[in-house]
Amino acid sequence: MVSTSTSGIGAANDGIVEKVSNHSVDETVKTLEEILEAKGVKLFVVVDHSGEAERAGLHMRPTKLLIFGNPKAGTPLMIANPRAAIDLPLKILVREDDNGKVWVSYNSPEYLKQRYGLPGELLSNITVVETLAVKAAE
Repeated sequence: MVSTSTSGIGAANDGIVEKVSNHSVDETVKTLEEILEAKGVKLFVVVDHSGEAERAGLHMRPTKLLIFGNPKAGTPLMIANPRAAIDLPLKILVREDDNGKVWVSYNSPEYLKQRYGLPGELLSNITVVETLAVKAAE
């Protein structure tokens, strides 16, 4: 079962949605990579924050950020409001907390719509992030 938290959507209004993953950080990232490839969505990069911290002599719980997208879906959003490019391409953060629980976090599409005043008909261009997060966390 996937647990969902809209951490901050009501409280801090940060627009971040979090879901508990039933897998390790690496397994969750691998699943996301496989889903993206199967759907033909371009994975631009996986940023291994914890790996980079380790190379700098610091300790950080496993933390990886996937940056992905589809120009056919994202470009209309950036045309509607060029500032949306600061949040695009889409991102999913996979991290382990201090208790060993793994979280999958992403920007709420509705929050991005409100933040940039995006037309409602373009919302479907970014709702894929919710589906990806749920499937990877199952």
